[in-house]
Amino acid sequence: MSRTPKHIAALVAAVLCVLQLTAQELNCKVTINSDQIQGTNKSVFETLQKATTEFMNNTRWTDYEYETGERIDCSVFIIVNNYSGSTFDAEIQIQASRPVFNSNYKTPIFFYNDKKLVFSYNEGDPLSFDETYFGNNLTQVLAFYAYLVIGTDCDSFSKLGGTPFFRKAESIVNQAQSTSEAGWRAFEDSHNRYALINNILDDVAKPYREFFYTYHRNGMDEMSFGIEKSRAKIAESIPVLKSVYKARPSMIIISEFVECKMDELVQIFSKGTATERKTVYETLSYLAPTMQNRFESLK
Repeated sequence: MSRTPKHIAALVAAVLCVLQLTAQELNCKVTINSDQIQGTNKSVFETLQKATTEFMNNTRWTDYEYETGERIDCSVFIIVNNYSGSTFDAEIQIQASRPVFNSNYKTPIFFYNDKKLVFSYNEGDPLSFDETYFGNNLTQVLAFYAYLVIGTDCDSFSKLGGTPFFRKAESIVNQAQSTSEAGWRAFEDSHNRYALINNILDDVAKPYREFFYTYHRNGMDEMSFGIEKSRAKIAESIPVLKSVYKARPSMIIISEFVECKMDELVQIFSKGTATERKTVYETLSYLAPTMQNRFESLK
């Protein structure tokens, strides 16, 4: 069977998520927003932004080989709400995307807003991560989300391919159980880091993760070979979101997927068949009734 250049590229990308090689993985843009902090020397925030950028981009998170152009595009946006001494009380938002084959389009794959980030940082402090123990809370949170981004990227290329990295994120959560840091502890909150990684690794979520692969590899990556066929594959498989949510209404990863993909889904299915639009509309209405105005055009 002959292979097109696109299929060869797809095969190479998938192999990256199963072969163990070497290099840095992330192309991460970091922004520290300190607009709410008045009367403080801003240099500490500038230094923190530089240190965080270097930490995310220069740490070797895996044993995989990534060429410069293959690094995962992501962003970290930290809003500092309070700052006193060396203590920061903040929120962190993480987003990631990956390219769609044979196009200039990048599809969003991860979006999460974490409202509980408290950490200590003195200007000039080095940021480092050792997976064998729980260090500074900032680096632990950053490492946790780095593994989630890498795992999600791998899930989009290889069915359940992100599991090794989700396990690394789970290990950080487990280490955090003996600390007093907020955002980590079991049953502390239904929307914290513990809940997030437990959602992802829950057996109930397996059909969702398999759908995530289908959406990207059999849907988005095949668009250039036939929009109608690729769109049909997504429409056919999207009801799994509803079935997973019914089985476990506390699955925050479902609502996060909807938030991440809402605009893209509307764009894809705005020209879909009546049956496809109905399927997607009914699924989104069930999962996100308060956001109905964003997908009303599919009705």
